[in-house]
Amino acid sequence: MNLSQISALTEDEAREKLESIRWANGVVCPHCGRVDGHTKLQGKKHRPGVWKCNNGCAQQFSVTIGTVMEGSHLPIRTWLMAFAILCSSKKGVSALQLQRQLGLGSYRSAWHLCHRIRFAMSKNPLKGLLEGTVMVDETYVGGEPKNKHGHGRTKAKGGRGTDKQPVVALVERGGRVRSWPIANITARTLQDAIRDNVHPSAGIQTDQLMSYKGVGKHFAGGHETINHAKFEYVRGEVSTNEVESYFALLKRGITGSFHSVSKTHLHRYCDEFSFRWNERKVTDSERTFKAVSLIEGKRLMYKEPKGW
Repeated sequence: MNLSQISALTEDEAREKLESIRWANGVVCPHCGRVDGHTKLQGKKHRPGVWKCNNGCAQQFSVTIGTVMEGSHLPIRTWLMAFAILCSSKKGVSALQLQRQLGLGSYRSAWHLCHRIRFAMSKNPLKGLLEGTVMVDETYVGGEPKNKHGHGRTKAKGGRGTDKQPVVALVERGGRVRSWPIANITARTLQDAIRDNVHPSAGIQTDQLMSYKGVGKHFAGGHETINHAKFEYVRGEVSTNEVESYFALLKRGITGSFHSVSKTHLHRYCDEFSFRWNERKVTDSERTFKAVSLIEGKRLMYKEPKGW
């Protein structure tokens, strides 16, 4: 189900495709949760795609009820095309670009559409704790400060002296990633993040930030470090290259595609890039299918953008 295939669908075919993904094991009433035994309403009195529950609640529903698509006036075909674009864009795509590609009426519609898709991507929790060799690093996201203290543009501090938003990422060697914004890079914050997300049998690899010191005592594989200050990037099997590759994608997306990301919504962009990283070994079509299969759940309201 790539973009070319989706664009060739009629709206009725797109709806049937969505029904086959969401209800692969039979139609489920989103109101009472009953399976099968439902009637698809036909005729001019009913809009296409409406079902009626015959198992007790007797309510009507469609395939978009109880999903991130609920309440949207956009065609299902447009939704599926948007999923395909976001799932196949390695460094992300801006809402403005999506608006142009899909012919949407406003930037606001495109922006909300993107965030609802990111919300679906966030509901792809990794099963269990990260295992094996886990590389950990932190980075900082944000632009140069403007008009600070009334003196116009000032040069932003780099690295750990910055006022930008810190983001942590934990990457299994050759495997999965978990990434999210954090309050600070103190030892308590970073080591709690590692212990909460990594199996005790794993081994930890980081740079020489003092906040990581002592974390190895909690893991059977210990803690190895790389000395970037001495231009050391690989030592045998010790490195942080994979977590830095993840951050390279995230930062190139923010710099090249989005240009600016607020701290309020940064966690959603981390979810988007984490989803694509974790599904990187499948085709674009398979990745799109997986993302669409995650649409069920609470709606993300435009008037409550922080809500989940």
